[in-house]
Amino acid sequence: MTVPNVTLNNGVEIPQLGFGVFQIDPKDTKEATLTALEVGYRHIDTAEMYGNEKEVGEAVASSGLKRDEIFVTSKLNNGFHATKDALQAFDTTMDDLGFEYLDLFLVHWPLPKIGDFVETWQAMQQILESKRVRAIGVSNFQPHHIERLLKETDVVPAVNQIEVHPYLTQDDVRDFNREHGIATEAWSPIAQGKVLDDATIVDIAERLGKTPAQVTLRWHIQRGDIVFPKSVTRERVVENFNLFDFELSDDDIAAITALNRDERTGPNPDEFNYIPS
Repeated sequence: MTVPNVTLNNGVEIPQLGFGVFQIDPKDTKEATLTALEVGYRHIDTAEMYGNEKEVGEAVASSGLKRDEIFVTSKLNNGFHATKDALQAFDTTMDDLGFEYLDLFLVHWPLPKIGDFVETWQAMQQILESKRVRAIGVSNFQPHHIERLLKETDVVPAVNQIEVHPYLTQDDVRDFNREHGIATEAWSPIAQGKVLDDATIVDIAERLGKTPAQVTLRWHIQRGDIVFPKSVTRERVVENFNLFDFELSDDDIAAITALNRDERTGPNPDEFNYIPS
């Protein structure tokens, strides 16, 4: 199956479907990532905070694929928002991954009460100028956070990675991103499994002969978001990849979107100021 690409605002192309390694134990990450690459995924999403960048890098190196065949994202950890710290943290990420370049590097959280995310973004711009990363973006930024970046800095984020699923559709943030040429990436795309028993999604899945997870992920794809489900089970990894031999109707998409409850599985970005110890 051919996974469509999304073209970012600087011309870089990113596969719309990827494989996420959030909450995968480092000891399991290499094998899980290799499984995803064998299945056909060519987009891997990791982060400094996940503690498994090294294993992602090992999987890429062992995959038999060329480096430029795999799109890899990582994210700046929360404890390194000052300029010098951010630059050093990126160096550590590159050392852990074992890469000469990274495809996408994100500011993981805005941390509105800790430091100044504008300074952090200026450091990200320096990293971009170094040519060691192809694109930079943000994660969990609200529109008012991005508005500051647009006013006070020179580079528009290529991506904003936010929590999105049928119980948290985030259409206001997605619309803002679209209006400013920022691609939306959806984390927790099935609400950590909470939506899989929803009657609306189950009914659509039964009618189409698909699983609730496939229907939910297809909903993301048809709405234009970049999505990266995660699993350590090969059967589920395969299932999550098989999204391109069916389509949801407009009515199906509307019915799933109507399930919105503004219900988060993760923190509110305006209140989250956690720095790992």
